Amino acid sequence: MAHASSFQPPSQQSDEDLRRVFAELGLTASSEVMSPVLRQAAKAALVSDVTVLVEGETGTGKLVLARAIHRLDAKRRNLPFITVHCGTINEALAESELFGHTKGAFSGAVSDRKGLFPSAHLGTLFLDDVNDLPLYLQAKLLDVIQRGVVRPVGSDQERVIDVRIIAACNQPLKPLVQQNRFRGDLYHRLNVVRLVLPPLRSRLRDLPELILALAQRHRDLYEPIERVDPELIRYLEGQPFWGNIRELENAVQRMLFSKAGGSSLGIADWMAQSPEKAEPQPERETDPGLLDQAAGMLWTVISNGMSYKAAIREVERKVLENAVSSGGETRRELANRIRTSERTLYYKMRGQR
Repeated sequence: MAHASSFQPPSQQSDEDLRRVFAELGLTASSEVMSPVLRQAAKAALVSDVTVLVEGETGTGKLVLARAIHRLDAKRRNLPFITVHCGTINEALAESELFGHTKGAFSGAVSDRKGLFPSAHLGTLFLDDVNDLPLYLQAKLLDVIQRGVVRPVGSDQERVIDVRIIAACNQPLKPLVQQNRFRGDLYHRLNVVRLVLPPLRSRLRDLPELILALAQRHRDLYEPIERVDPELIRYLEGQPFWGNIRELENAVQRMLFSKAGGSSLGIADWMAQSPEKAEPQPERETDPGLLDQAAGMLWTVISNGMSYKAAIREVERKVLENAVSSGGETRRELANRIRTSERTLYYKMRGQR
C-alpha cells in the first residue's frame, strides 16, 4: 500500500499510478473525469497546511477523499482525523462542542471538555456539510482559521492549535455567498484548493470497479464477488443515481443479501433486491434515498444553470425511458405499473419526443 512516507509528487506519477494509490485508500476512480481531481488531491496532500474545499452532491465520496488526503499527508497522517457534521450541531452547545468548555461554564458543565478543534490538534479537521453551519458560527470559524487559536467557553485563556481544515459542501458555496447565506470572507479562506467530485452519472466507467469494491467492503458478511455481468452494467448506466455512490452501495448490499449463491452479480440480482409489485401498493413514507435524489437534482440546477422546469423535464424523461426500456408491456400495463393514467402517459411520452 502507498503510504505517505513513500508517496511521490503527482508530477512524477501517471494517472494509472494515482488511481492505484487512491483505490488502496478506498477511493475507486477509473473515469477520465476523476483524473484531475485525484491529481489535485494528491498535490494538496503534499502541502500539509493548505485548506481544502471539496464540493459535490450527497453521496459522491467527499469524506473518503478527505480521509485519503489526510493519509497521504506525511506531516499529519498518524495524528487525529476528526469529522464535524455541521448540519447536526446543536446550536445551543455548538461553541462547547467545537472549542470546548471549562467546568462550571454553564449549567450541566460538570467537567472540562476539550472540544473537536483541540482534539484535532496537529491533525485534520473535516467540516462536513459546512454550508449548513449557522452564520454566527461561521464568524467564529473564520476567526479560528485566521488566528489559529481557540478559547473554550468559560475560559479567558486562548489555546494555540495547528489543524488542517478540509471542508465539504453538498451544494456550491459561491451562490450561497451571493444570497448572503454564507460569509464571503470565510468562503475565500476555505476555497484555497477546490476539488469538485463529479456525480456517479458522470463517471459511469467506474461502475464495474465500484461495485466490486463495494462488495469487497462487505466481505465479512457475504460471499465474495469476483465479477459483474455486462448486462447489469448496461442496465445501471441508464439509472440516474441521484444518491450517487451511497445509493449504489445500498443497492449492492441488498443484492448481496438476497443473492442465493455464485461469485458474480447480474441483472437478476438487481431485480431481486428490489422486486416490482404487480398489484397497487399503499402510499408509503418518502424513501430517504429519494431525498438524496432530490438533493442531486438541486445540485444539477444550481451548478449547471438549468432551470427548475428543465430539471423536472429531464428527470421525467429518464423515468419514462427506463420504464419503456424494461419492455414487454402495453401502454395500459405500463401506465398501471408507474401509477398514472393511460391518457397522462400518452401525453407525457408525446411531449418528450
